[in-house]
Amino acid sequence: MNRDVIIACDFASKEEVMTFLNRFGDERPFVKIGMELYYSAGPDIVREIKERGHKIFLDLKLHDIPNTVKKSMNVLSRLGVDMTNLHAAGTIAMMEAAIEGLTRPDGTRPLLIAVTQLTSTGEDRMREELLIDHPIDEVVMHYAANAKKAGLDGVVCSPLEAGKVHETCGKQFITVTPGVRFADGDIGDQVRVTTPAKAKEIGSDFIVVGRPITAAADPLAAYKRCVEEFCK
Repeated sequence: MNRDVIIACDFASKEEVMTFLNRFGDERPFVKIGMELYYSAGPDIVREIKERGHKIFLDLKLHDIPNTVKKSMNVLSRLGVDMTNLHAAGTIAMMEAAIEGLTRPDGTRPLLIAVTQLTSTGEDRMREELLIDHPIDEVVMHYAANAKKAGLDGVVCSPLEAGKVHETCGKQFITVTPGVRFADGDIGDQVRVTTPAKAKEIGSDFIVVGRPITAAADPLAAYKRCVEEFCK
């Protein structure tokens, strides 16, 4: 699978995201639509951005009982997105139900990936607040193995964990890694972070980049820098 850069379009309104995307001219980068924009603008924003020619990662992180997730994925599958996700903590049964709901009558479906642990979660928080006493890398690998067992295509994980995920689940198991910052940039509220070049070296398949691009004075130049460092 070819590596790609996904821009996290974490905007609060349709007007903001369209103004941002218009700055890319003829470029049509892969974009992530998360909860903020989806809850603000609804499913129509997904359709509109898709019609512009962008690939879309719909990042809603579903986590509920299996039947609810199955029905929700059935709705999301009609939006024509290229990738969507859920929380691996929802159990194998929930992930299997998600695939069933996501699969269209013709057998096609978007890529489905599972969140292992959020990149804002450090090991201390995981132990103290979630009462998970195992080392974080062990937890991530266990969740990844469960996702593979359920039939998912890959996981969202820290770029620092991408190589080990491939060792555990195979090279074809996709790693989608947020927590990517330029070497000369601010890490913000992320804990487990790295650079585009290092993410490439470790083995990430997709990097999700938000503020280093969306908050840049020249977003197109920042995007091209990411592509140069990660994809070339």
